[in-house]
Amino acid sequence: MSKGGGGSTRTITQTSGPPAYAKPFLEYGMGQAKELYTSGTGQQYYPGQTVVGYSPESEAALAAQRQMAVSGSPFIPATQQAIYQNLTGTNPLMSAAMQPVVQQVQAEAAKAGRYGSGYQQAALGQALAPMAYQAQQQAIQQAPGAYEFGFADLQKLAEVGAAREAQSQAELEADMRRFEFEQQVPAQALANYMSMIQGGTVGGTSSQPVYRQPIGSALSGALGGAQMIGSFAPGYAGYGAAAGGLAGLLGA
Repeated sequence: MSKGGGGSTRTITQTSGPPAYAKPFLEYGMGQAKELYTSGTGQQYYPGQTVVGYSPESEAALAAQRQMAVSGSPFIPATQQAIYQNLTGTNPLMSAAMQPVVQQVQAEAAKAGRYGSGYQQAALGQALAPMAYQAQQQAIQQAPGAYEFGFADLQKLAEVGAAREAQSQAELEADMRRFEFEQQVPAQALANYMSMIQGGTVGGTSSQPVYRQPIGSALSGALGGAQMIGSFAPGYAGYGAAAGGLAGLLGA
C-alpha cells in the first residue's frame, strides 16, 4: 500500500510455537488432562467419617447424667426444706439444739422458786432469741442459693442436650461440606482441565505493519555503505555509498 512521499507499508507476520523436542511432551500432557476430565476421576471427598463420635465412656456418662437429671436429686428438696424450716423456726433440729439452753433456764428458775412463772418464760425467750435470730439470718442468706440449687437437675439435663446438639451440628456441617464439595466437582474438574491445557499452548502468531520510506532507506544505506568502505579503502568510499543506496531502494 502506497503513502504520500513515496513510502509503502507492508505487514510482517511472525509465528512462534513450542520447540520440536517439547511437542510430544505437551501433546501427552494435554491428552492426560482430557482423560482425567472425561473419566470423572478428579477430586474426591474423603470417604470416611469426618466427625469423631462419642467414645463409649462419654456416651455412658451422658446417659447416666441424663437419667440422674430426669430422676432428680433428693438432696435438692431436702436442702431447700431445711433452709425453709430455719427461716420459719420450725426446724426440729433447731429445737433440739436449743434444749440445753431451755434446761438451764428452767433449772435456774426452779432454784429461785419461779419455775413455770412469767419470769421463767421471759428468761427463756431472752436466752433463745439470739440462737433463733442467727438461724433465721443464715437462712435468709442461703435462700437465693437454695433457689438456684433447685435448677441443678435441669441444668445438668441441659448440658447433656447441648453436648448431643453440638455433636449433631458437627455431623450436619460435615454432610453439608461433602454436599458442597460434590456440587463443585464438575466445575473444578473443568477448571483443572482448562488450566492444564493452557499450559501447553506455547507459541502464537502476531502481525505488525512496517512503514518503509525509499528515500530515507537509500540515504541510510548510502551512509552505511560509505562508512564501511571508507574504513577499509578511503579512496573508494563513493562506491560504497552508491552500493548502500541501491540496497536501500531494493529493500523498500
